[in-house]
Amino acid sequence: MKKKFILALLSTSILTTLLGGCKVSTDTGSNASNGKTETAATETTSEATGNEEEITWMFWDDLNATEDLITKGYKDVIDRFNEEYKGKYHVNVITTNLEEYDTKLNALVAANNTPDVFICNPGPNLTQYVESGVAQDLTDILKNEESEWYGTFNDGIFERITYDDKIMAIPTCFAAACVFYNTEIFDKAGVQPPETFDEMLDVCQKIKDAGYAPISCSASTAWCLSMVAGYLCDREGGPDNLEGITNGTLDWTSESFVKAATDLKELSQYFQETAVGDSNDQATANFYNGEAGMLVQGSWAIGQINGNNPEFEDKCGVFRFPAIEGGADPNRMIVKTDNLVMSSKTEHKDACIALMKEFTNETSQKYVAEIGGKIPVTNVEIDYSKAPKQLSYIQDILKDTTGTFGFYNESLASVEAGDTFDNAMVEVFLGSATPEQAVQKIQDYYDKNVRK
Repeated sequence: MKKKFILALLSTSILTTLLGGCKVSTDTGSNASNGKTETAATETTSEATGNEEEITWMFWDDLNATEDLITKGYKDVIDRFNEEYKGKYHVNVITTNLEEYDTKLNALVAANNTPDVFICNPGPNLTQYVESGVAQDLTDILKNEESEWYGTFNDGIFERITYDDKIMAIPTCFAAACVFYNTEIFDKAGVQPPETFDEMLDVCQKIKDAGYAPISCSASTAWCLSMVAGYLCDREGGPDNLEGITNGTLDWTSESFVKAATDLKELSQYFQETAVGDSNDQATANFYNGEAGMLVQGSWAIGQINGNNPEFEDKCGVFRFPAIEGGADPNRMIVKTDNLVMSSKTEHKDACIALMKEFTNETSQKYVAEIGGKIPVTNVEIDYSKAPKQLSYIQDILKDTTGTFGFYNESLASVEAGDTFDNAMVEVFLGSATPEQAVQKIQDYYDKNVRK
């Protein structure tokens, strides 16, 4: 059965809060498009003939050493592009690991060696490239009268990558964060997906009593932990929390943030014993290898889960992050888009445009859903009977979604503000700061750097 793109179920106003948050990992290389020495190494997917215009694309996963289905799809995009444009254009891929991506990309930018096209999350990460002039304005390119490209995208998808009516990036896919769970472990523990936070704590205890880690989470990967914290902040205070922080009418020391940090402390006692050192990849592997009952992640994890353990798909359920009794609207969801940014200094704009169109054409967008399990950003018709089962579960959850928001660490005043939030939540998890002390540290940063 074919279904329309799920964003039709959400209003444009809901999508105005789209922000980003997720990455993966690898190694780095050199920029073949201009011959300059750089801090990263180029990964070539096919040989050039020597007659092409060379461009570079920077990504946060290894195209040749991964089982992640989305990354494999991106490799297919690059391979198709290089084959289709042989003799005209050729793209080389710069890859780096998850933790170092932003640092190494910024090093290339600072060295005046910006990749021709690079992937980027919305929010402060993109804003810094827009405000510094690194990112190319794509509005005229998208809306060119001779082009139908803009019309292929779904309504509202450009909201959080538009600045002063200028579109500064091209989205490649859309994802929503939920709680994935192992149905076999739930059956053994005699539990059902919880609807409230108190029920979730009870489910965690019963899973622990059954001999499994209740939740697998990477506390060493800041966005994984802060994604959980962000949900708790929103469940306690709703959109008023972020709005209040943004407009200066609410302090981080307010009751809802203290309660959210306290909730995180209480929930994190049910993380796997190795959470403090596990990477995101390892935490996800713990889940699909049957060692943990739950994983709080986005639909971007479907490709990683099913790619590494295809048999796990049949026992992988999904539910909405639980409500806080007496808290705010429980039907809001964390969402994100992956986005392509073109360097404003590239000397190969036509080649870059052709590459970005390859990522958003029908073949690529059908793969996003039917194989990778993420939601396409264009109005392409998808055969959802071919798609991973988890995607249909997420679609059902999205039908009742009343609003969306982004990762808290990427919804704040700056990258540094997001880092401060992340660090404070890690301290809560480690027990090196109380919930009250942690939110005070964030408030101190805001008083010194944001509200001065």
